Amino acid sequence: MQFDELQLDALLMESLARMGHTTPTNIQQQVLPVAMDQRDILANAPTGTGKTAAFLLPAIQHLLDYPRKFAGPPRVLILAPTRELAVQVHQYASHLAYGSDLKAGVITGGQDYIKQKEMLSGKLDILVATPGRLQEYIHKDEIALDAIEILVIDEADRMLDMGFRQVVSELAQGCFNRQQSMLFSATLEGAGVNAFARELLTDPVELNAESSRKEKAKIHQWIHIADDFNHKVNLLIHILNQEDVTRAIVFVKTRERVAQLEGLLQSAGIKAAFLRGDMEQKARFQAISRLSKSDVNVLIATDVAARGIDVEAVSHVINFDMPRTADTYVHRIGRTGRAGAKGTAINLLEAHDAAVVGKIERYMKERLARRIIPELRPQFKEARPPAKKKNKVKIKANAKARKKATAKKKKK
Repeated sequence: MQFDELQLDALLMESLARMGHTTPTNIQQQVLPVAMDQRDILANAPTGTGKTAAFLLPAIQHLLDYPRKFAGPPRVLILAPTRELAVQVHQYASHLAYGSDLKAGVITGGQDYIKQKEMLSGKLDILVATPGRLQEYIHKDEIALDAIEILVIDEADRMLDMGFRQVVSELAQGCFNRQQSMLFSATLEGAGVNAFARELLTDPVELNAESSRKEKAKIHQWIHIADDFNHKVNLLIHILNQEDVTRAIVFVKTRERVAQLEGLLQSAGIKAAFLRGDMEQKARFQAISRLSKSDVNVLIATDVAARGIDVEAVSHVINFDMPRTADTYVHRIGRTGRAGAKGTAINLLEAHDAAVVGKIERYMKERLARRIIPELRPQFKEARPPAKKKNKVKIKANAKARKKATAKKKKK
């Protein structure tokens, strides 16, 4: 399928050509025909699969097909979990709608409240927002959502992780005249997202761009065993000094570890930008910009701080500290290998990480390769995951049942 088979407006075709997009991605091929029929959609779309265009193209096509005569409040609402993602979606919407009379706006926390308020009072067709800040404006009667015709919820799983379920539900209720809802999530596994979808969508078409487990097809993954923290630091420095590491994101578990590692890399002659959860928005954008512009080729980040960042051409994701869950691992490695490109995910594993690696391998349905750097060979073997403790109560109950069964047999 090609874009010209989808009967998109000429303006959209020009925008796609200008941005170098000629062939729809997997998720776009699935979503676009269904979305343009105004069906509700529940889509599994990992980062880097082209999901943003998948919901923006049909939304903008709808606005072009049914133009309004007078300026008014937004007709399309896109909710994103983080400021960075909201800004990126807004920029993409502006590029796609270039040359039309359509106006796109974005409101997030950490930005000038008055300027955003003024923007909301003017002509607006597409609004991209983070849930918390949008709720503030609604509570102060600065905006109403009764004119919304299309509602999009992006990265729904992250929305739930960040505790936005109730807020998003309230915002969806405010869009009571909407004709279509679309929910996109990197994973549809587990009860959380599915329950969320049942609450917000009506008879949705469920689409699967690419199972999150299949990320392994385009991302090379392996493990280096580390004896201790110092050994792990030496492994990281060696990896970052390799020529093929052109742009890397290094994940750590705490803000304190970010500062510690940034200092150690600097001492080793490796410049790095960093993201911490307590940083102001301006500093966050500056850090991401430094990586995007190749002022540095390493970004150190925690999971919380890294939510929503979208940097092109990330060659490596390095888990200096392993994540706590398998789905977080999938989100992390999804920062590389985007848009069909190959990527690399390297895990530095200490003994206490054995249990989570087992969970990740079961989730991915493959055993991650173990590699050794000869000059940094580990002294100790890989730790085995702790054995599950058997339930003593269950063991006693089973023993009691067996004893009764034996007694009955004897009586017979």
